[in-house]
Amino acid sequence: MKVQSKKINFIDRRGTITDIFTNDKKDHCSIIFSKKGAVRGNHYHKKTTQYTFVVSGKLLVLSKSLRGKKITKNILKPNHLVTHRPNEIHTLVALQDTTFLAFADGVRGGKNYEKDTYRIEEPLLA
Repeated sequence: MKVQSKKINFIDRRGTITDIFTNDKKDHCSIIFSKKGAVRGNHYHKKTTQYTFVVSGKLLVLSKSLRGKKITKNILKPNHLVTHRPNEIHTLVALQDTTFLAFADGVRGGKNYEKDTYRIEEPLLA
């Protein structure tokens, strides 16, 4: 799991612009709202890299490599971007009402949403 804090690229009297990706095409993007306490994920992707960008709220993110034992935990706040590579189990827990964007490189949208999603038998967090 790679976590980045995205910086404001431009600011003026109208507000700000923050670039999430620059010259990096994505195959899919969703806006997701999770109520406080909601758990999402508890899965991995064999081919897809997934990105989560927090717009508002706070997320606890847990991850572990498919064959590893160590669980990594991070708290994401607005403007944080986390990258989950293929074969990395990931779980998201909303610590507050949270809105985030989920991007993907690979099969992860529309009718193919679950095509490269593999649920785990023992969740990182139930």
